[in-house]
Amino acid sequence: MDTDRIVADLHAHTTVSDGTMTADELVDVARETGLDWVAITDHDRVHPDLSAPVVERDDLRVVRGIELRVDAGFERLDLLGYAVGHTEALDAEIERLQTDREQRGAAIVDAVEDRLGVDLGVEPRSGLGRPHIARAIDESSAPYDYAGAFDELIGNDGPCYVAREVTKLERGVELLRDACALVGLAHPFRYDDVGAALDVARELDAVERFYPYGRAVDDALVERVAAESDLLLTGGTDAHERTLGEAGLTAEAFAPVRERLPNPIAESP
Repeated sequence: MDTDRIVADLHAHTTVSDGTMTADELVDVARETGLDWVAITDHDRVHPDLSAPVVERDDLRVVRGIELRVDAGFERLDLLGYAVGHTEALDAEIERLQTDREQRGAAIVDAVEDRLGVDLGVEPRSGLGRPHIARAIDESSAPYDYAGAFDELIGNDGPCYVAREVTKLERGVELLRDACALVGLAHPFRYDDVGAALDVARELDAVERFYPYGRAVDDALVERVAAESDLLLTGGTDAHERTLGEAGLTAEAFAPVRERLPNPIAESP
């Protein structure tokens, strides 16, 4: 038995937010990668094609999740909710956020098109995010690739950036706790104030430990915070393209997380 094999990738996105794979394609890639479990955690959305908090498609278990951005006061953070069940309050907040995303996306597209004199061909819709717009800029006649679009145009300090409204931290935690089997903090070392972000994590159920940052991070710090606050350790690739299994949980690491998840319901693909 390969004890180092990643069996669960608990952070992935599809085309209903800013990923490039449909849910069916993501399931196929997860299976090809050799995963046993995968979580679909789209930004501010619950994937409509998953019929239960955890579903089973053949030999793969798919966790219905969400990545919810919240305003913590000092910074905006991302919360991961796993095994989401629909509640009236969460559904209403998601609808509000998607309306804001659509309006904000349209404003960014208008600003880019006016500045560059190009037609991006991007229609406002639910789930529209800056990665969609960056891809459209890359594919247009504008002199910017995907990274350049963020660096020069639509990044947080860019001339075409438009802020969006997000859920307040306390409200976001309340909504997810009522709807999900567990709630955790995503990628703690992607925030400006790591210490403050980890203090938020202390009040949750979990913190993301296994994540492909692409640089050295203090994993021991995350593990110490988790041990002190009795947090589960989660992880995943944060896939937006067609790669899974870059990060995630081995069978041993996944076992305590699995105990918190409901049993899967068999679902035809």
